[in-house]
Amino acid sequence: MLDRVMLTNDDGIDAPGMEVLEAIAAQIAREVWVVAPEHDQSGQSHAISLHHALRITERGDRRFGVTGTPGDCAAMGLCHIMKDAPPQLVLSGVNRGLNLGLETVFSGTVGGAMTAMMLGVPALALSQAFIKRDAVPWDTARTLGAETIRSLWAIGWGKNAVLNINFPPIPAAEAGPPTLARQGEGAVAGMHVETRVDPRGMEYHWLNFKRGNIQQGPESDYSAMRAGKIVITPLRYDRTDDEAYAGLAEHLPRFSG
Repeated sequence: MLDRVMLTNDDGIDAPGMEVLEAIAAQIAREVWVVAPEHDQSGQSHAISLHHALRITERGDRRFGVTGTPGDCAAMGLCHIMKDAPPQLVLSGVNRGLNLGLETVFSGTVGGAMTAMMLGVPALALSQAFIKRDAVPWDTARTLGAETIRSLWAIGWGKNAVLNINFPPIPAAEAGPPTLARQGEGAVAGMHVETRVDPRGMEYHWLNFKRGNIQQGPESDYSAMRAGKIVITPLRYDRTDDEAYAGLAEHLPRFSG
């Protein structure tokens, strides 16, 4: 059993996924600390607040709400709240909805975990897929989460990677085992803007993703999710595209230091 873990998320400290994550963490650690956003911060990616102050509210024993992003919460937790007794592991989630493919770039759940990893603490991002928005199968993550984390902790992983874990939208008893998959393209097929008019006659706008049935490779995270697996994908900060690099290297000198 771990001595100490820290939890964060992007849906907010009062979100149902945080309650699920606390139940999971209680099975794997003696001390569970929560440092999470006061309000929903979905889509904030790795953002941190450099131009406005952050405030902390104590929400209970070892529970803290922060007026900032998931990245802010990871930094505040590791560099301030828990700096004298840092956690062995940071868990970010459990997100309401999957985080696969391109969506991991925008995900605050992944961003919180990546910030913790950057600060030297191993981190996992956890998400629960669903089919119906009003019927998220939280019991799948609740039932399978602790054992999944224990098995990954026993194996270990590189210090420069976050493990992105997605639970399938089916009952726990029907879910496949933790399965390694590569980040695929996902289902994002663009974005759209919905324009509305407020009661004062002023326009306002909502941004949202367009999603489509994009063909994925056989090792992709999206394909593994469709097969009902618990999907494990290692993610890192290095986004260098090797194919483009090789093509450009034929025309541009390579920097060798």
